[in-house]
Amino acid sequence: MEKQLRFRKGDLLAAALVLLAAILLFLCFLPRGEAAYAEVYLHGELIQRLPLDRDSEITVCDGYTNTVTVSGGKIAVTASDCPGADCVGCGWSSTPGRSIVCLPNGLEIRIVSGQSDVDFVVG
Repeated sequence: MEKQLRFRKGDLLAAALVLLAAILLFLCFLPRGEAAYAEVYLHGELIQRLPLDRDSEITVCDGYTNTVTVSGGKIAVTASDCPGADCVGCGWSSTPGRSIVCLPNGLEIRIVSGQSDVDFVVG
């Protein structure tokens, strides 16, 4: 005689609780707050803020010319006439805390999170 497996009320309740816990865990790790943006500095002075959620392009000229492009939520120096063009070689980035630098032109691009990473300040 074959035995058939049947779900009991307790089995369904356990499956529902596991599913609910998985959904809550997923929601906890969703990004919240404002989108990240990039701050463009020239010789240490902030010249522009670029949101990474809007495609745009700016040209920075100060001895050399850099083309800064935002596309698909990432930013890069896509063209430069500086010696070596190491800034172009940095590629695309969207990671908060990362910087793209062009030393010959004095250009720095800092990627900043839309939400504060500071929990509290002591002192």
